[in-house]
Amino acid sequence: MKTILSAILCIATTILIAQEDKEQQWTGNRPDGHAPISVMGDHTHGKGEFMFSYRFMHMNMEDLNFNSDNASFQDALDRYMVTPTSMPMQMHMIGVMYAPSNRVTLMVMGNYITSDMDHLTRMGGTFTTKSSGFGDLKVGALYKLFNKNRQQIHANVGVSIPTGSIDETDVTPASSPNEVILPYPMQIGSGTFDAEIGLTYLKQWQNLSFGAQGKALFRIGENDNNYSLGNKYTITTWSAYKVSNWLSFSGRMELGAIEEIDGVNPVLNPMMVITADTNNSGMTYGNAGLGFNLYADKGYLKNFRLGFEASLPLFQNMNGIQLRQKETITVGLQYAFH
Repeated sequence: MKTILSAILCIATTILIAQEDKEQQWTGNRPDGHAPISVMGDHTHGKGEFMFSYRFMHMNMEDLNFNSDNASFQDALDRYMVTPTSMPMQMHMIGVMYAPSNRVTLMVMGNYITSDMDHLTRMGGTFTTKSSGFGDLKVGALYKLFNKNRQQIHANVGVSIPTGSIDETDVTPASSPNEVILPYPMQIGSGTFDAEIGLTYLKQWQNLSFGAQGKALFRIGENDNNYSLGNKYTITTWSAYKVSNWLSFSGRMELGAIEEIDGVNPVLNPMMVITADTNNSGMTYGNAGLGFNLYADKGYLKNFRLGFEASLPLFQNMNGIQLRQKETITVGLQYAFH
């Protein structure tokens, strides 16, 4: 009898310790268990869990900067025949995540991009060019390094496959009625295999959470048009307050650096428009965003999430003269299941 009681006590103690350990782990099963919707690769999943996601992002660029100062369209037209005046861009993103184990979460993400660029010529004329299509396919993995004391650290690794076009064309006043290749910002893809590495730290309290993520994106080689986009480095931090089991509000800050385009597309004339001159590429920047997450923890919509974030630039220090980034709006829907 004593042996049976001892065995039961031992099993009960083991279960209790396991429950306590689980309670002390970081968890995604709360509204702030995911980062603001604009952050990618922020969370992992448990073994056997899938997640499907859809995001829509609208980014607007308007007016000009020369280095970190405002510049007029006339400043650009003194040096170039044409200047862009605005460029709204929309991106639809579909993602799938799957965890074959508690340590590893696999990711695939595809996107569809639409861009419109308005222009002003030295003679006072205006015109618009457009491009759209499926962008580069991204595949990656998250590897959980640590999950204890409501903290988690995981590594981010990924590869971008050049499925997006770098040969987008449209008609301009100088080329009419023929189409010509569009400058670098209007192309859909990078044209190169790109490697991404990063590290993400997460911390939760009863009603608060914090996250930090550092990432580096490296362009590998040159594309078929004899150039490669600049490498990109970002540091993102965020904090969220859990108002209830279904709602949290978040604030986010991002610091980043993008290197200049390396190489030149020989078809483009760098004297024609500022976007065809690679000297006008690359920058350092800072953004800040506010958002919310809605999370259904029960009922018919259980494990559905809706995220929203609006962000604005804090500063932009550009190489040469470039379009100035304005507001960015991101909305997303996520659903996880076993």
